[in-house]
Amino acid sequence: MKEYTFSEKKDTRSGFGAGLHELGKSNPEVVALCADLTGSLKMDAFKKDFPERFFQVGIAEANMMGLAAGMTIGGKIPFTGTFANFSTGRVYDQIRQSIAYSGKNVKICASHAGLTLGEDGATHQILEDIGMMKMLPHMTVINPCDFNQTKAATIAIADYEGPVYLRFGRPSVPNFTPADQKFEIGKAVMLNEGTDVTIIATGHLVWKAILAGKMLADKGISAEVINIHTIKPLDNEAVLASVRKTKCVVTAEEHNRFGGLGDSVAQVLATNFPAPQEYVATNDTFGESGTPDELMVKYGLTENDIVAAAERAMSRKQ
Repeated sequence: MKEYTFSEKKDTRSGFGAGLHELGKSNPEVVALCADLTGSLKMDAFKKDFPERFFQVGIAEANMMGLAAGMTIGGKIPFTGTFANFSTGRVYDQIRQSIAYSGKNVKICASHAGLTLGEDGATHQILEDIGMMKMLPHMTVINPCDFNQTKAATIAIADYEGPVYLRFGRPSVPNFTPADQKFEIGKAVMLNEGTDVTIIATGHLVWKAILAGKMLADKGISAEVINIHTIKPLDNEAVLASVRKTKCVVTAEEHNRFGGLGDSVAQVLATNFPAPQEYVATNDTFGESGTPDELMVKYGLTENDIVAAAERAMSRKQ
């Protein structure tokens, strides 16, 4: 079993900011638009060094999406930045009609997603954004797990032609993936191979899945842990190869169990290899105010919950 360590915790939104700044230096077609949250989205460095390519649109998110769509016609690669709730729910019509429908090359970059937004409460803790975005034709949906992977994903999507939803968050989390990693859209990352149960995680739940794998190993259970950073297109081959071996699966995500990663995995299994599946996700509910750690415990999104789900999935194997 491979051991994963980290020397620091960093927020994934800062990974986005660092990646965007790198793109500013390497790709003159990249432009950035922000809806009055430059500091929160860590877009300050891009704004400072490339002011002619930075557009502050104010609290007018729908207008921002329309502007971004129009900029692609002139060959620009626009990166929009605001909170995940405002990047999706507030502007769904504009994304559907102006971006997804015509396949515009807009990168919708969304911070402060999920319960770990914490004290800002249910109105801002969007837990349905992945479902909303993955249902749109032409849309690619990416949810990286740490600072390094978010930075690599931000850089990679600039070279990808078509609309992308890139989701990240506010809290500092273990930064454990390689700084020099090659980010491959649509390609799962095998973290630990196992034979008894598959754990497929995304975003902030990836590190918790690694911890759960260690806890299961202490119980004599061999868990295969996979990092799914691209939810759409899903790496169907990786999912099927793992579950055909282990015969059961747990999906773990900081999102509603309806419409998220778990549903995508279930669809693949239902049509190819039906197997017991357990969800670690919020259960058809809104969040509430609280610290990120308190909320992750209350809503069942911890490594202990992943371990319990793995044991349930294994008990259902034929």
